[in-house]
Amino acid sequence: MKKGLNNKLAGQIGEYLVCAELGKRGYIATSFTGNVPEFDLIVANEELDTIPVQVKSSRGDSWRTRADLWIDIEIDDESKQQVDHGDKLILNPDLIYVCVALSEPDSKKLDQFFIFTKKDLQHVCAKNYREWMDGVDWKRPRNYKSLDNRYYLKDLSKYENNWDLIERAFGRL
Repeated sequence: MKKGLNNKLAGQIGEYLVCAELGKRGYIATSFTGNVPEFDLIVANEELDTIPVQVKSSRGDSWRTRADLWIDIEIDDESKQQVDHGDKLILNPDLIYVCVALSEPDSKKLDQFFIFTKKDLQHVCAKNYREWMDGVDWKRPRNYKSLDNRYYLKDLSKYENNWDLIERAFGRL
């Protein structure tokens, strides 16, 4: 299977798994199948209050992102060094994210769900990028303009099955 198709399928699977899990918890959730820029699902409670949810899926133990989504980074072409100007002011910091770690087919292992806010993700991604870049003196070894950033299962462990965040978003807790 081509990598692009594999990633598209992983995203679709993750969205539908989150919709199913929310359904089990008494919510109506519908996917926009990647057609809305900032969120993937709309979730409604029985009073018809709604919240948007962003879903990220992975078949491995990490998710890719770009550091410039989270950190104000300047790239100095002369020194080939990146300069950290602090955390970026992000829109919708309370947007709920659900990261899904997909299990392998026929595996006894279950899919894992990690639920947190966009602000929580910014903290994780900025920390990881800064730690990695500190180790290379803020000069990327291959491509000094690369802003590739990753976050890992271990970074999200405290958010596993944090479905209470959805309850709080609807004012139920």
